[in-house]
Amino acid sequence: MSKRLFTEKEIRILSKNLYVKSVSEKGITYTDEFKRIFITENEKGKFPRQIFEDHGFDIDIIGKERIKSSGNRWRAAYHKYGIGGLQDTRKGNSGRPSEKELSIEEKYKRLEAQNNLLKAEIELLKKIDMAERRLKKKQK
Repeated sequence: MSKRLFTEKEIRILSKNLYVKSVSEKGITYTDEFKRIFITENEKGKFPRQIFEDHGFDIDIIGKERIKSSGNRWRAAYHKYGIGGLQDTRKGNSGRPSEKELSIEEKYKRLEAQNNLLKAEIELLKKIDMAERRLKKKQK
């Protein structure tokens, strides 16, 4: 975590970004959508700083070190756990593994949620692909 604290003005500015879930003087919680976008664009060769700038973040407010550490953390989680590793689980997870056996209904609900997440990821990738195709057409 960065040692630099955000001012009230910076917190207000950051809070207005649609890719920010929450922000305090000590840190930023980004949306799961932004993390997926970041991974997708980063794997296509885009630099972390450029991804943040393209999505409305002020680099001078966030700081290069915070961008670098966020990118490293998200890439590691993605490579280890896949797209599910990018989800913010702090609200629903105490950190302890579940001791009870899941019922068939609970397993089904989990698989259904995972399936919906993958469908959403595919739709996002399709939108990015279409936007890139339009951009290439315009450049010709």
